[in-house]
Amino acid sequence: MDKEERKTINQGQEDEMEVYGYNLSRWKLAVVSLGVICTGGFLLLLLYWMPEWRVKATCIRAAVKDCEVVLLRTTDEFQIWFCAKIRFLSLETLPFSGPKSIANKVSNGHAVHLTENLAEESRQEMNKHSQTPSQQIRYFTHHSVKYFWNDAIHNFDFLKGLDEGVSCTSIYEKHSAGLTKGMHAYRKLLYGVNEITVKVPSVFKLLIKEVLNPFYIFQLFSVILWSTDEYYYYALAIVIMSIVSIVSSLYSIRKQYVMLHDMVAAHSTVRVSVCRVNEEIEEIFSTDLVPGDVMIIPLNGTVMPCDAVLISGTCIVNESMLTGESVPVTKTNLPNPSVDIKGMADEFYSPETHKRHTLFCGTTVIQTRFYTGELVKAIVVRTGFSTSKGQLVRSILYPKPTDFKLYRDAYLFLLCLVAVAGIGFIYTIINSILNEVEVGVIIIESLDIITITVPPALPAAMTAGIVYAQRRLKKIGIFCISPQRINICGQLNLVCFDKTGTLTEDGLDLWGIQRVENARFLLPEENVCNEMLVKSQFVACMATCHSLTKIEGVLSGDPLDLKMFEAIGWILEEATEEETALHNRIMPTVVRPPKQLLPEYTPAAGNQEMELFELPAIYEIGIVRQFPFSSALQRMSVVARVLGDKKMDAYMKGAPEVIASLCKAETVPVDFEKVLEEYTKQGFRVIALAHRKLESKLTWHKVQNINRDAIENNMDFMGLIIMQNKLKQETPAVLEDLHKANIRTVMVTGDNMLTAVSVARDCGMILPQDKVIIAEALPPKDGKVAKINWHCADSLTQCSNSPAADSEAIPIKLVHDSLEDLQLTRYHFAMNGKSFSVILEHFQDLVPKLMLHGTVFARMAPDQKTQLVEALQNVDYFVGMCGDGANDCGALKRAHGGISLSELEASVASPFTSKTPSISCVPNLIREGRAALMTSFCVFKFMALYSIIQYFSVTLLYSILSNLGDFQFLFIDLAIILVVVFTMSLNPAWKELVAQRPPSGLISGALLFSVLSQIIICIGFQSLGFFWVKQQPWYEVWHPHSDACNTTRSLYWNSSHLDNETELDTRNIQNYENTTVFFISSFQYLIVAIAFSKGKPFRQPCYKNYFFVVSVIMLYVFILFIMLHPVASIDQVLQRRCVSYSTVRVKWIMCEDSVCPISVAYNHAHHCCCQCPRLYHGGELLP
Repeated sequence: MDKEERKTINQGQEDEMEVYGYNLSRWKLAVVSLGVICTGGFLLLLLYWMPEWRVKATCIRAAVKDCEVVLLRTTDEFQIWFCAKIRFLSLETLPFSGPKSIANKVSNGHAVHLTENLAEESRQEMNKHSQTPSQQIRYFTHHSVKYFWNDAIHNFDFLKGLDEGVSCTSIYEKHSAGLTKGMHAYRKLLYGVNEITVKVPSVFKLLIKEVLNPFYIFQLFSVILWSTDEYYYYALAIVIMSIVSIVSSLYSIRKQYVMLHDMVAAHSTVRVSVCRVNEEIEEIFSTDLVPGDVMIIPLNGTVMPCDAVLISGTCIVNESMLTGESVPVTKTNLPNPSVDIKGMADEFYSPETHKRHTLFCGTTVIQTRFYTGELVKAIVVRTGFSTSKGQLVRSILYPKPTDFKLYRDAYLFLLCLVAVAGIGFIYTIINSILNEVEVGVIIIESLDIITITVPPALPAAMTAGIVYAQRRLKKIGIFCISPQRINICGQLNLVCFDKTGTLTEDGLDLWGIQRVENARFLLPEENVCNEMLVKSQFVACMATCHSLTKIEGVLSGDPLDLKMFEAIGWILEEATEEETALHNRIMPTVVRPPKQLLPEYTPAAGNQEMELFELPAIYEIGIVRQFPFSSALQRMSVVARVLGDKKMDAYMKGAPEVIASLCKAETVPVDFEKVLEEYTKQGFRVIALAHRKLESKLTWHKVQNINRDAIENNMDFMGLIIMQNKLKQETPAVLEDLHKANIRTVMVTGDNMLTAVSVARDCGMILPQDKVIIAEALPPKDGKVAKINWHCADSLTQCSNSPAADSEAIPIKLVHDSLEDLQLTRYHFAMNGKSFSVILEHFQDLVPKLMLHGTVFARMAPDQKTQLVEALQNVDYFVGMCGDGANDCGALKRAHGGISLSELEASVASPFTSKTPSISCVPNLIREGRAALMTSFCVFKFMALYSIIQYFSVTLLYSILSNLGDFQFLFIDLAIILVVVFTMSLNPAWKELVAQRPPSGLISGALLFSVLSQIIICIGFQSLGFFWVKQQPWYEVWHPHSDACNTTRSLYWNSSHLDNETELDTRNIQNYENTTVFFISSFQYLIVAIAFSKGKPFRQPCYKNYFFVVSVIMLYVFILFIMLHPVASIDQVLQRRCVSYSTVRVKWIMCEDSVCPISVAYNHAHHCCCQCPRLYHGGELLP
């Protein structure tokens, strides 16, 4: 086996990873241990941060098949490394009743798929492997998923249940009997406990993980260094800030863990009944369920502890956990191909394809219906983290990292600062050695220059703006569980909107109906609830073709079905459990009109024998069989029987195009497409109805087992139901604001294409003069290549019917035409989910062009919404997603800024949740995001300038073996820097969105110019002051016995200073250079803060930030005061040089000369709109 081999797992999937094998090396481990001791544990920290280095430093390469440790690397753009230890699963102690060959097969690594005949395949494997099995399986765990070694594919693979590669026929023939106890024990050993474990880490574990962050380690290093240098006060301030930051972070992280733990704990352990092979019913804990178990769904309902496929009976389920909609859904048993009239033996079971027959983990079964003597049974197909709920929880626990240019540039900038610190470090050592400074002082001062250049307070400073933005968002009803995303929202330039419930009102209103008679449309009718129509097939279809049910006496179900049923005013009655038990088949749901709608019937007077003949006056329809709505088929149907009729009726409703295609051509009006187009253009949602009488030979039992395809054909077209979906009041205004800000808007909906286009026009997403081109992509079929047909939405005539090679030219030509005449006409592309999938698969080159001009995406499935967000991100859009939580979870998670308008459990997946279900939250979020982003830029630039200014101040003073005093450092770091940083972040967001977008990264011409120009000006004036003071006639070189206060020339000096004259300044702090540099740098910090406090167009002007203005004015006044009017006690604390009146004059001139050019440079480089007053012109003191 090649030791340099590399394997790939989860190939072609989102979590694809490369796998490398390693074995532990004792000599490498010994060398690393020595290195850890020599570096005082720093090497251990480095290896903790870098998994790749840790494995390579302690292990040697080995074949993946025989390795002890695996190194994993994601294949996406992030290339993240993980490591995992290989473990062994022993089968020797298995209480197993069955062929030993099964254990042998597993030991050779072939139990990664639940086969349909495990024992048979086991015997074949024994012939294949002659060696004695070790009775152990090798596996590793990554992100809560176990990967087992599989000899058949010579790679690791995760365990699959019955959700892949199992046909619908085998579900019934090979899995419906249940498992033996031995097989159950074997599978439980492999699949493990059926639970979605979200362990809430202890506070201690979280603390250790948080404290080992590189920034906190650097802060710890800085605090130790400052304490050694007796700089206790600022060290204490940093410690307090770090503790507050850590406690806040721990609280936030733990709160999210607890919230997620509570969400998944609903089904953690319940008792369930399962069927065994011998028809014995055993009660077990839900944690013991394995794929293949036949679970009995209790009558009173339950929260599903796994994913299971229904094989008998019917269930009413609330799927709000997954979809965000608390609308009961009817689940029917999986069709059995062996007894259906039209078989489908070749079809493989898939939870996604057969979701109407699948009970998903975490969803609530409200009611069950069953045959007498038969139980409602479901076969477990997936358990634990493999379930739909498990996958959702995994995506929340292990989110894909978000790539944002600001953070990448920030790290690059920090590396530059580290390089600058390195130069200062070397300079300090050389300068100190040449001046024969003590070794201890050299070490402290050279390391101190590093803590000056890379400020330990930077993380806290950068977080401040985000925290303030989060608070402002909370005030306007937007809650955030991922604060780092706020900055990214400032870059959004495209927002995807769900339609129903987001752009439009949640409910649909019945606008009217348009019936068909003799293949001709009648005039539209508003009132359906009347005596004339009560016994018509049209109303019978509206009364029966739905999925409504009564829950605790209240009619519940799909909102569209509810509106339709309420419009006819009929009554729905369901059989009770007692009534069902009296019969040997399911009692049907019965619907009947209210008595006042039926014509009155008067029996013959005095004739008691006529009672039986009075029965026909009772008009009732029983729903015998229901075929639930399928989004793939875009229709639903029912089999019903009118009381007293011999033949049954089939009713069908769904998308008009689909229904018309399943009807007899002679029953469909010739102007069908024209009428439909008129309605859809006006934004109505249109549903078509159809009906046919079934043959009398179709008995009750035959209907229960018939395939829906046998029913849904050769129908009579009955007409259209027109539903109105009104726009929300605020929708047009919000979209207009976004368009003015050059933010693209896209509609992603599960509704009809033309309805979606109409709504897009109504809300202003597509302007009246713009043209819409529908892309209809057809997959390869019967040897023909995939092709795209282009239609104009205004008329369904085909623009082109060319094959794939030519079709790509169509959008290019259209886009070019639109660019030439952009003012007159713009083009928008629209497509449905099927076309989108075909284009992604067969027309990759066309995807970027369609993404740049696609506006309406209709009939989109949840996974297609996620794919659309990714496709838009691939063409460099910062994508926002706004949905009501229904089917939008994946897209909300994947988008740069996902905002849910639903407060249901599904919103756990969304970074932002709006308390009010209105899209007005979108511009508010973007405004706050832009403000937070600009604040981050301002703070980062300010902290970088602060570092460079202080770095240069200290470097200048090191040249004369001096330094800033401890209290000078403390005054700068606490009184100036921290106050300024935490107040300059308080600027609220600007009141409106503007077309201009904030920069996305620090590495840009304008930003670099502003920073570099300020650095040059600051360095220039510090150098000027430092060298100019030496040219003054009163200047004297410092020595330990210098007359620090020079009281003979300072007549006004406080006499209390005389007591301290005997104290020696051994550290060379009280000298003219120190005092000059201290005052100049203090002014520079304040001027740089004003220069970088950018206001419009993303934040309110700095003069409206009252805390910042007051803080800056107070600091200016204080510094000017202590400079122009020295106070003995303050001078003593700050260790500044006592100066005469003539020296003060020079200092004032230097202050003016240093402040003016910085302000000029600020105005030149930034064009900042906040014109703060020149505070240093408080009064003219010069003669």
